[in-house]
Amino acid sequence: MALSIKNRKIAVVGVGAVGASTAFALAVSGLATELALVDVHKAKAEGEAMDLAHAAAFIKPIQIYAGNFEDCRDAGIIIFTAGAGQKPGETRMDLLKTNYRILKDCLTQMALTDENILIIASNPLDVLTYAALKATGLSPERVFGSGTVLDSSRFRHILSEHCGVAPRNVHATVVGEHGDSEVMLWSLADIAGTRIDHFCELVGVPPIKREEVDKQVRNAGYEIISRKGATYYAVSLAIKRICESVIRDENTILSVSGLVDGHYGIDGCCLSLPSIVNSRGRGYPLELPLAAEEEAALRRSAEVLRKAIASLNL
Repeated sequence: MALSIKNRKIAVVGVGAVGASTAFALAVSGLATELALVDVHKAKAEGEAMDLAHAAAFIKPIQIYAGNFEDCRDAGIIIFTAGAGQKPGETRMDLLKTNYRILKDCLTQMALTDENILIIASNPLDVLTYAALKATGLSPERVFGSGTVLDSSRFRHILSEHCGVAPRNVHATVVGEHGDSEVMLWSLADIAGTRIDHFCELVGVPPIKREEVDKQVRNAGYEIISRKGATYYAVSLAIKRICESVIRDENTILSVSGLVDGHYGIDGCCLSLPSIVNSRGRGYPLELPLAAEEEAALRRSAEVLRKAIASLNL
């Protein structure tokens, strides 16, 4: 059952660059009827809310305001973007201890129930998703991260540029950690039902240099941060797309991050796998037939995440 009109309330916790961009994307989308912006710096949340609310004449009716943690309790979706941002030269894992403390402090003030869906977008995303799942005690389908939805879009963009087709016609997925150990699923990548390499032959473009594309996708965030200090536009649209699938009960397959329980022999962590997303949250992840080297890389990615989780002593 899709979220009812009264539950089309979304709370964004943390209104830094990612949170504010997400709020803008949601306001323009018309998905929500109510948008609460929550931040420890109340004046910042108030300023962002005022700025967005002044667009009332240009968007569909929506109530936008600066709220507090109590405003999360009756929200259909809570998007968590709070925490320290990645600086040039830092990895996502470098943010772990700081952002875990922020996450834990915020969650203790929310008192969430299984009426809420919690989407984690702060880094290191997969580890914080697992920590949020443990801290809230919510069912695994109600707590998940934005995962590699953005990474998969980056993968599709690069392939579409090379092949000269629209990104929407490229089916390509990134799985595992939203980070350095993520895995590009080349064995399942296709255009119009045709394997990528064969498609290149059909349309007369040069073969794809897989290692080069892999590096571009994996390092995309670092490259953007080195130039402009942060990434926020594309991830905000990725989050909007996830919310769209939840609110409209779409059953869309998205590579969100959530608990894995025996998939590919992996457990004890959250990572991204293609999963059906609908009004109940993240459905059971799909176990697709991977190439042997991809499955091995996915297990290595899981091990990276398990080690990071162990460091938190959850």
